[in-house]
Amino acid sequence: MIDHIGIPTRQLELMKSFYETALAPLGYEKVFEHEQGAGFGQDGEIALWIVATGSEGRGVNIALQSQDRVGVVRFYNAAMANGASSNGGPALRPEFHPDFFAAFVIDPDGNNLSAICRTHE
Repeated sequence: MIDHIGIPTRQLELMKSFYETALAPLGYEKVFEHEQGAGFGQDGEIALWIVATGSEGRGVNIALQSQDRVGVVRFYNAAMANGASSNGGPALRPEFHPDFFAAFVIDPDGNNLSAICRTHE
């Protein structure tokens, strides 16, 4: 299952305004914002990130959900063994969520792919 998608932009302010307006009729709102981007979603859960080019790697960012932290580690190891480069190994990242455990890789085509677990298991 997809956790969230990130779209890089060179027009951050314009894109934040565009998505805030375009997604409102669907019940999405700006959930989180910082100097390098903004996250949009429902009920406090981010489904779409708009990220300033260069602040989170290259290409599109696709984050997939893992049922547990072991799955995140296995994803990372499998990706690294098959041509990915690291964009952040498996680790807890509480700045996003208290139980946000994730690993990030750059696929052979330059896209950021990650696996995320939001439980303490």
